[in-house]
Amino acid sequence: MIKVENLTKRYAGFTAIRDLNFEVAQGEIVGFLGPNGAGKSTTMKILTSYLPPTSGSATIAGFDIFTESLKARKHLGYLPENTPLYTDMRVSEYLRYRASLKGVSSGKIRQAVGDVLELCNLRDVERKIIGSLSKGYRQRVGLADALVHDPDLLILDEPTIGLDPNQIRQVRQLIKNLGGQRTVLISTHILPEVEIMCSRVIVIHKGTIRASDTPENLLKNHRAAGRMRIEAHNAPNGRELLSQIPGVKEVTEEILETSSVFQMKLDANADPCADALRLASQHHWEIREITRRRPTLEDVFVELTHEDN
Repeated sequence: MIKVENLTKRYAGFTAIRDLNFEVAQGEIVGFLGPNGAGKSTTMKILTSYLPPTSGSATIAGFDIFTESLKARKHLGYLPENTPLYTDMRVSEYLRYRASLKGVSSGKIRQAVGDVLELCNLRDVERKIIGSLSKGYRQRVGLADALVHDPDLLILDEPTIGLDPNQIRQVRQLIKNLGGQRTVLISTHILPEVEIMCSRVIVIHKGTIRASDTPENLLKNHRAAGRMRIEAHNAPNGRELLSQIPGVKEVTEEILETSSVFQMKLDANADPCADALRLASQHHWEIREITRRRPTLEDVFVELTHEDN
């Protein structure tokens, strides 16, 4: 559905993205991740024909987005980070207007608008003025706008930004339901969302792609550190001794009223629990709690986009 080859965008004295190469297949939900300034929004603006590249090529549904822009955009629905809506129009009125602009025939507009009102759970507010709606409903109106011409591909830039937890859950479920029927490329800073929704993840940093794989493979193949927490009584030299255990990268200590809490950053695949317990027994520590946390997608993200990389 999307094919990007050697895509580059340069400004005066600055390269936003450099030689990007990736593909997104029909029916995939792909997370497009990166820190602020990594090049995510630039890439999305180029794919939506909003911004021209300096060099390289990209196609959507087989159509070149530069030489066949109108044909490519017929297959594309776009939800930008800040949803531009006409706040003085009613929801159904706005969606009818947007459907006509996107080339939906007059005989099919009513059906198209009815379908997206149902899909995005907007029936209860279809006659309300958009300016009177909550942030969550406005976001759903923006998503309905992106879907009203029945595109094959959705590009969503931070679709849950500014929403409360209930609204996030609703939008997340809606996006999951779109998978398989449509291809979705989604940019977000909320990494647990990516693990829940996405079949694949592309990580971009400083304008280049650092990784592209399933969340499961990223966790398995990249050397993301795990963590372990130990709370112990009578462990005055605990930080020094724990630092000497193989696989322990870093130890911090927080001294509480009657105990110490040691936070340990571990090498990938390291499991120092047995060594830590043996050490505690040798030095007569009273262990009150020991907790091991496996690496998460957030840990992988930090490892891939750390400023020292």
